Amino acid sequence: MNSPTPNTPTPNSPTPNAPTPPPAPDAKRSGHGIRSLALYLTAAVLGGVVALGGAATTGALDGTSSTTIVRPSGGGTKAVTAVGGSTLSINEIYTQSGPGVVQITSKIGSSTSSNGQNKPAGQSLGSGFVMDREGHIITNYHVIDGATTITVRFSNDDTLTATLVGSDPSTDVALLKVNADADALTPLVLADSRAVEVGDAVVAIGNPFGLERTVTSGIVSALQRNVEAPNGYSIDHVIQTDASINHGNSGGPLLNTRGEVIGINSQIETGGSGDGNVGIGFAVPSNTVSTVVSQILRDGKVLHAYLGVRLTEVTSDIAKSFKLPVTEGLVIESVNNGSGAADAGLKAGTRPVVVAGESFRMGGDVIVAADGKNVARINDLRDVIAAHRPGDRIELKIYRDGSAKTVTVTLGQQPTTPVQ
Repeated sequence: MNSPTPNTPTPNSPTPNAPTPPPAPDAKRSGHGIRSLALYLTAAVLGGVVALGGAATTGALDGTSSTTIVRPSGGGTKAVTAVGGSTLSINEIYTQSGPGVVQITSKIGSSTSSNGQNKPAGQSLGSGFVMDREGHIITNYHVIDGATTITVRFSNDDTLTATLVGSDPSTDVALLKVNADADALTPLVLADSRAVEVGDAVVAIGNPFGLERTVTSGIVSALQRNVEAPNGYSIDHVIQTDASINHGNSGGPLLNTRGEVIGINSQIETGGSGDGNVGIGFAVPSNTVSTVVSQILRDGKVLHAYLGVRLTEVTSDIAKSFKLPVTEGLVIESVNNGSGAADAGLKAGTRPVVVAGESFRMGGDVIVAADGKNVARINDLRDVIAAHRPGDRIELKIYRDGSAKTVTVTLGQQPTTPVQ
């Protein structure tokens, strides 16, 4: 899969023939067209006039130019029909939830990002939304990565300085806080993303290319996608949508037909050419967001449990070719030194093989269950581990040399970046 590009908004006073800024340093992590949604402006263009990625309007970033606020076009009569029953028009969703969507500007000093890339000084622009009346704001980690100051602009044009409460590069989630009158805040509700189904109608609200509180609509195109987090780990259970999202939408909400948040818009697939929307966007699911935010509020940080193995899923071809005692499970290819898996004595594969064009190592333990739950897919095991904290103990049912065993593993803490 391709790397994500941050979606960040752009100021809007019209200026012809504006130069295009260089792309964000982390905009092409894998080079195949997936882009994060925040927009990153280098220091070289601050104070001058910039055109951002094909935005219809441009503007100066030194605070001297006037700003034209571009609102969604009128109409608002198109209805979004909820699968469960209730019907809200897009205009009703926008009216209800739009005031809770904010624009986030991060001034960034020269730094090293979570994936090891150097980031020159500049400015990142993105979206976010109000979580509660205490002033907590949810956004993407990549929108505020390396920020020295963060400002939040509300629908009434009030702009407040935000503090970073905590963040998690592994899920691309960050939590901010502003000091604001509770009555002036419009919190959005986090829905249960497990209830989301393919084909459900959705609405996205954000600040693409600086066009504040733009609304777009579409459907849930697919579920259970995996995308790469800013630090290189995989984000699971991601929601795919065809609702149009672009640079500047990062951190903004993907909403269901009741105006509840089912995900944070984080990445787009560009098809390998350009940075525009081609109808494939990805949102971090609300249940992941809820879990991460709860940990940040409780502990000030997020710690992920870690087993420390590389796995291959058992297929019928693999089971038959190597006469495995099971037809489903996970073959351990390698075990990381110092991990809980290594301490528990889990055995890695030693024999290089090729099956159906895929190379891996056989001869290792085969994990078939964790915490009493069958694990046929790598995501099954990830879900079990994600439900634990570092230091927790889990029981794994494995097959070693054809015999069943139960092994108890003490989970470690996920390293900052994936072990190669």
